[in-house]
Amino acid sequence: MQGTRTLIRVSGGAVILTLLARSMLARQAAVARRRIGKPLGEDALDADRVWGARRRGAPLHLVLLGDSIAAGLGASRPKETLGGRLAKGISRALDRPVHLHTLAQVGSESSALADQLARLPRGLRPDAAVIVVGGNDVTHRRPVARSAAHLAEAVRALRERGIPVIVGTCLDLAALRPVPQPLRTLAGRLSRRLASAQAREAARAGGVVVSLRATVGPVFLSRPEEMFAMDRFHPSAAGYRRTAEAFIPAVIEALHDGRVDEDRPVPVG
Repeated sequence: MQGTRTLIRVSGGAVILTLLARSMLARQAAVARRRIGKPLGEDALDADRVWGARRRGAPLHLVLLGDSIAAGLGASRPKETLGGRLAKGISRALDRPVHLHTLAQVGSESSALADQLARLPRGLRPDAAVIVVGGNDVTHRRPVARSAAHLAEAVRALRERGIPVIVGTCLDLAALRPVPQPLRTLAGRLSRRLASAQAREAARAGGVVVSLRATVGPVFLSRPEEMFAMDRFHPSAAGYRRTAEAFIPAVIEALHDGRVDEDRPVPVG
């Protein structure tokens, strides 16, 4: 009987501690939302166009899917968005025009990828697709396995059409200075778990994985004033430049592996 009462007291104490922790994290999340706000609005700049139009050959078609990072929120000019930086860099490296198609939307979670794919223009077979998603899954506490499964489904659907897919795994949210501790540490831990699951499932589905935590995470952590936009949450022009530099070699390799024909026009219906 004494042991039972002790167990009840311990269990009751654990429940109280859990409730207190949840309450504290909820308060910290509210503080973070107030600090970040929405100074950038909710609409990214439109960078969809043919970049390097004067270069030789038929345009390569590049599709971007995912969240606000893929959409380029935080850039002040179209050429500074992730899509603009990627299209310009690929065009320069291959001496080819690159037609950018951005299906990514601000606020999207991994579950939105299927709807984004459904908006792919009829008759368009992209030469490559880039996906960046995951931050909103972490902030909204979506189950890691489910988020990774949504990503894998999108990668698989694109690969079944013969389209190379390059996936940028979730950035380390421990770099978000406006988020107070210990919530920032928790967000960092959850984002790393998601990134690991994304890498595993995307690779299994046939995608090429770029670890954004490994390639650009250190500079975002060490130089946040330069790498983040005014909301201290989304990348700045410099942040997008660094992120694009991490992607471009993988995209170019995927295009070469796909043996892109310089003179092949890609039909757009």
